[in-house]
Amino acid sequence: MSEEIIKNLGPLAALAGIWEGDKGIDISRINSRETETKFRERMVFEPLGPVNNGPQKLYGLRYSTTAWRLGEDDGFHEEVGYWLWDSDRKQVLRCFMVPRGVLINAGGDAQANSKSFHLEAEVGSETYGILSNKFLDETYKTKKYLLDVTVHDDASFSYKEDTQLWIPVSNAIFHHTDQNTLHKV
Repeated sequence: MSEEIIKNLGPLAALAGIWEGDKGIDISRINSRETETKFRERMVFEPLGPVNNGPQKLYGLRYSTTAWRLGEDDGFHEEVGYWLWDSDRKQVLRCFMVPRGVLINAGGDAQANSKSFHLEAEVGSETYGILSNKFLDETYKTKKYLLDVTVHDDASFSYKEDTQLWIPVSNAIFHHTDQNTLHKV
């Protein structure tokens, strides 16, 4: 890894590398019932940058995530995307796609030395927003996405996600939550 890239990643620098964790808990809705799934997960973060948008200079991590239910070999969840650091605006961004046809561009404030940060996205936002395919937009519309990340001193990090889905059949918001603690391998 380039020293220049690492020193310019701000709060994302600690995430560069490969991480695994088997303490994941996913609360989702399957067949109109709330279901808890325990899972293991692998995340890969590859440093990149600089990415120049005119005067804006971003550094970041190309990432991929796969999650498996405990005791199973087939993954049940995947993501690909980027985590980015905008040092001038003190913003962390997470742009990712889930192969169900959902794209999320979330962002939040942080300092270069932050050990924790909070990101949000909301449907309809022109900056930190959410897009879904037509089926999901009509049946399980993602309205809001919240993420809290904490980097620990023991070469681990944890996250808590809350993906808020509007489900017209039940005429209510359902909180699809995920959390895990991963360790660098």
